[in-house]
Amino acid sequence: MMTSKRQEAVFELVRSMSKAEKRNFRLYARRNAGNGGAKFVTLFDALDAMEEYDEARVLKKTGIRKEQLPNMKAYLYRQILVSIRLLNVQHVEVMEIRETIDFARVLYDKSMFRQALTMLDRAKRQALDAQKFTLALEIVEFEKRIESIFMQRSTTSRAEELSNQARMLAERIANINQLSNLSVQLYGLNLQLGYVRSEKDRKMVTDFFRERLEAFDDRGMSFHERLYLYQARMWYHYIRHDFVMCYRYARRWVGLFDERPDQRAVYYDLYVRAVARLLDVLFMTRRHDRMADAIAKFERELAQVVPMTENLTILSNLCLLQAKINLHFLEGSFAEGIELAERVDEFVRAYGRYVDEHHLMLLAYKVACMYFGNGDYKRCMSYLHRIISIPNPQFRCDLQVFARILHLIASYEAGEDYSLEYQIRNVYAFVVKMNDMHAVQHEIITFLKRIPHTYASDFRGELVRLYERLKPFENHPYERRPFFYLDIISWLESKIRNIPIAEIIRNKYLGKRSEVAGYWG
Repeated sequence: MMTSKRQEAVFELVRSMSKAEKRNFRLYARRNAGNGGAKFVTLFDALDAMEEYDEARVLKKTGIRKEQLPNMKAYLYRQILVSIRLLNVQHVEVMEIRETIDFARVLYDKSMFRQALTMLDRAKRQALDAQKFTLALEIVEFEKRIESIFMQRSTTSRAEELSNQARMLAERIANINQLSNLSVQLYGLNLQLGYVRSEKDRKMVTDFFRERLEAFDDRGMSFHERLYLYQARMWYHYIRHDFVMCYRYARRWVGLFDERPDQRAVYYDLYVRAVARLLDVLFMTRRHDRMADAIAKFERELAQVVPMTENLTILSNLCLLQAKINLHFLEGSFAEGIELAERVDEFVRAYGRYVDEHHLMLLAYKVACMYFGNGDYKRCMSYLHRIISIPNPQFRCDLQVFARILHLIASYEAGEDYSLEYQIRNVYAFVVKMNDMHAVQHEIITFLKRIPHTYASDFRGELVRLYERLKPFENHPYERRPFFYLDIISWLESKIRNIPIAEIIRNKYLGKRSEVAGYWG
């Protein structure tokens, strides 16, 4: 018997707990309950033993009445969160600072103002050292509140000092808010638009964001201000196809965490995203050796981050799986990469419900490309279908367009060309609807339209004609966009020369490695 997501919240929380957290909860709960048979502990044990939530089994195993169950689950949910917080408070600086503020509030309520101020001063130093400006401002406001009651000889100078601190902190917070807003807007634009598709797109992005971003100078900025500034500038150049500048700001973003390694555990989500963007742009620019080094460095640093939360596990796995798959794309080692495709499936089974749709789509597309490169077209199509069947076509429409085009090519390669004309009409209509019919897409779809009516003796000539039409677009500022999603040039070369696509890409990779690339030093 399945219930709603709301009802399952406590079950999901129990399932997400580590062994250490479960052990700590049982000790905490039994100590506070004073009785090992307390009902909420029994409920916890029942939920912990289940693979899927079954309310009938819960009621039978715990002896809790049905009308009591919602309140008992709510109480258990809160007790679990309290126990995990107590376990992590010494490892998570924000929690530690907040605990100190809470202690100061207890002292304040008891009119122990001097001790409360001492406690707040300690918390403020911690917050400022960690550049937690919002927390620091909250502490300053609390200090002003106490100073207004607890009059001392130094009240005037103290009031001026607190006012200056509040002003400085408010300015920092305002900058951070502006920069984080710009970063979120640019990221949202990337999800909606992908890369700029025309001069009109480029002008729209440039006109709206360039002046706003250039208004900020990173000299004298705090860690957080620079973090959001580099993040925003990275997305700005990423969307505009300027991968040299994108690399520069992705590297600076990662470099912030090299300057402040203590911040990796605090802002691990932004740290992982910084590394992910750096790895992505290294893939786009085909910098294989730098990319392999960056992956190895990330894995070494990751092992030092404490605590290793479940969210960090999910984010780091997303980053590493995509990056390692991309390495196989660069090398043309698709057969070896199939093992990674299997690890993606394991990851999605274990954590898929916690991963956003964008990343699930991206993983499915990467795995589909891996199977395509390895010649397993049916599996390729099954992964592409996960993207094509998504009900919201406006979400990552660029990825949905190329998933459909790759599905067409895979259908042809798999010999499933009995419905090719019907599929082509559907894909053509979808691409037009998404306003994404550019020269490369048009040439590919036109080629596929002609295939069912082409004699075998003319087939190679059609491939050569398509190759000659597409090759000039590889370095076009806007028309090269499709090649970031689908290496159609290598596929055409493999068909023309009758050589596996993996071998074509492998030869290109070996050729690239022999080139001198001083530009990126």
